Amino acid sequence: MFLIIVGIVVLVAGIMVKRSPEPVGRFGGLISIVGIAVAAIGLVFSVFKVIDPGKVGVQILFGKVQNDVLESGLHIINPLVDVTTFDIQTQNYTMSAVHSEGAVQGDDAIRVLSSDGLEVTIDLSVLYKVNAAKAPFIMQNIGMDYVDKIVRTVARTAIRDNAVNYAAVDLYSIKRQEFQNKINTTISLSFEKRGLDLQQILIRNISLPPSVKASIESKINAEQEAQKMTFVLQKERQEADRKRVEAQGIADYQKILSTGLSDKQLQYETIKAQKEIALSPNTKVIIIGNGKGNPILLSDK
Repeated sequence: MFLIIVGIVVLVAGIMVKRSPEPVGRFGGLISIVGIAVAAIGLVFSVFKVIDPGKVGVQILFGKVQNDVLESGLHIINPLVDVTTFDIQTQNYTMSAVHSEGAVQGDDAIRVLSSDGLEVTIDLSVLYKVNAAKAPFIMQNIGMDYVDKIVRTVARTAIRDNAVNYAAVDLYSIKRQEFQNKINTTISLSFEKRGLDLQQILIRNISLPPSVKASIESKINAEQEAQKMTFVLQKERQEADRKRVEAQGIADYQKILSTGLSDKQLQYETIKAQKEIALSPNTKVIIIGNGKGNPILLSDK
């Protein structure tokens, strides 16, 4: 469109120069030809429009947004139409306390008050994309700065509105997923009304006040110590049970020995022991009972 306007201006200038007295008038024809050529080139570029992959084009004619969306590829359009492209691929908007991570430089984390009045800091990432069919609606009602007007504002508001229903410790631990699901639903409904599709909400980090964090760590340490003591006591009980069983076994054995062995059994066991000693190569002296209590001593010396 710009080249067409420039070409027309040059063409008009050539006509005016051509009407001028000589020798200036002789250049009027050349200037007119140049103007026609520039206008023709501008017309060619204005008629043919290429939309890159992952984008759609919205046509605007004299300030009025057209409802027809140009998808990726080559299109022949009205040369008087201006085309604004929208990125319809998944985009990421991060709000973080780390200066180099978020879309806004510096500490951009969301600070909210929990139900117990404590300030909680939340790092959040929003994955979303533009609904291609609703790109004209966005252009007409919101504009190209929809990230600041919708994505950022809606996400931060949803976080604050839902966080007040949870205690700080619950947000940090057992109800974190429930909280994430609720804000996901809230943001998704709000985005849908404004031509955006929510892909996913990612709670990157939840930071509690130092006093609360220290209390949680102290509680965790106490629970770990209690578990350790339970293990030690269980081990000691098992050891005591083992010794009790062992002592009972020894007592039962002694009882059997004291009540069940006769003199003949004892004499038989004595003979067996003496025989084993006699067969040993290291034996030098053998003591043998004669069955009447009088020992017999034998020696190889």
